[in-house]
Amino acid sequence: MQQAVRKYLAALEAGDPDRAAALFVPRGWVRSPFLGQLPVREYVAKVAAASSNAHLTVYDVLVSAEGHLRAVAYYQYDWSLKDGTRVSFDCADVFNFDAESGHIESIVLVYDTQPVRHAVADKYP
Repeated sequence: MQQAVRKYLAALEAGDPDRAAALFVPRGWVRSPFLGQLPVREYVAKVAAASSNAHLTVYDVLVSAEGHLRAVAYYQYDWSLKDGTRVSFDCADVFNFDAESGHIESIVLVYDTQPVRHAVADKYP
């Protein structure tokens, strides 16, 4: 699970929706505070279209101690938007995995939108 999480974060950082989607079950999705719930390929493409650069500093990838097929990535997201705006915030993304395939089923993004709301809310194409 940790390896899949790190591969997804690298694909997100690179803005590569195909590489990200390859890690998911066919109906995999991401739920974002700004974009709602979207298929993974669409989510990564929207983020990439709004971005000029992104750098993720992974602090930790934690696997469930309760036996669930779940991991949490805790990281800092340094993001440059197409209009030159730069924002930085911490995220704790919750990854859920499919028992049969081992692929990612879904990700729920958890972060405080207040510090970045003014800079990000209307920047997605």
